[in-house]
Amino acid sequence: MPQDRVYFFDTTLRDGEQSPGCSMTHHEKLALAHSLADLGVDILEAGFAIASDGDFAAISAIAQEVRGPKVASLARARQEDIERAAKAVEKAARPRIHVFLASSDIHLEYKLKITRDEALEQAAKMVALAKTYADDVEFSPEDSTRTDPEFLCQFVGAAISAGATTINLPDTVGYATPEDYAGMFRNILEKVPGADRVILSTHCHDDLGLAVANTLAAIRAGARQVECTINGIGERAGNAALEEIGAALKVRADVYPYECGLKLEKLYPVSQQLAGTISFGAAPNKAVVGANAFAHEAGIHQHGVLSNPLTYEIMTPVSVGVPANRMVLGKHSGRTALRSRLHELGYRLSAADLDIAYRAFTELADRKKAIYDQDLINLVAHHQRHEDLISTERALS
Repeated sequence: MPQDRVYFFDTTLRDGEQSPGCSMTHHEKLALAHSLADLGVDILEAGFAIASDGDFAAISAIAQEVRGPKVASLARARQEDIERAAKAVEKAARPRIHVFLASSDIHLEYKLKITRDEALEQAAKMVALAKTYADDVEFSPEDSTRTDPEFLCQFVGAAISAGATTINLPDTVGYATPEDYAGMFRNILEKVPGADRVILSTHCHDDLGLAVANTLAAIRAGARQVECTINGIGERAGNAALEEIGAALKVRADVYPYECGLKLEKLYPVSQQLAGTISFGAAPNKAVVGANAFAHEAGIHQHGVLSNPLTYEIMTPVSVGVPANRMVLGKHSGRTALRSRLHELGYRLSAADLDIAYRAFTELADRKKAIYDQDLINLVAHHQRHEDLISTERALS
């Protein structure tokens, strides 16, 4: 695979759906899978086949109906999981089986209750089994970032020797910093035979708010697949947000000179589709797709954006599918934004009248959190009635 391309592995339908309030019906998952394919993701992790009959059915339907991305099912490093995953994706044009097994000592001792040697043997055996069902096998050492570095190299080496074509190094609990995470990838590339012949992948959680930063650091260190979700949904604090990674690669191509297959103008529509499917949408201040991502209230910002949007916007709204930027009128707004909005409403005020309207506007904005068009219309109408009254009094005197 070309090293100048970053592949997007979307796990909205698997890791994303595992978060509270994010469950989806069979038809909702299928509809979102089609939209993710249209968005241009490279791999769709459609679910966890062994988890339930519903998950198995949804993965099977996506594998059969959705074309474009590879379709993957997650599987623990167990024979029954792998066989179930293989069955679920067998009708995909390009199937993938994603096998995982914990590698950190805390997981091995307290969760799996096995030794390092037993884990090495199990990982190699189960990757080899998966390889008999699919040419494309991904392996993830769960909790990589809290795993002893030397043992992680052994673990990854065993998986590569057994036939894994993608090695995913997940920051399962969101523990890493960008420096830690990048260093882990460099260490694997330096010390593990064959690591340069497979795709190295990221999977970052946002427990410290560093999921996207860690992902971008890993890309610079050699990762060429990124696992992420729409709106950053996922376990606990969520996953690295697909839309943020995609936008960063586009806006900062000087730092990240890599191609990707995303159609960025479809980001916002897919984000809105997900919000309408689950029980919540993106936070208003969410980067790229949040309601305030292209909204401006401060007067200095509004004046700049009205003069040239590039003064305060590093990408255009339309480039990520947002219909337009938004001038929010409030107590921080200036005359320029007020005049612009009044023009849109059909009012052309003189400089003197605009000063009067602006003073009335700021007094109202101190009392109200939101200023609506009807408030502006009322302000102008009140001013005009006041001026008409003065004119009438002058004529009669």
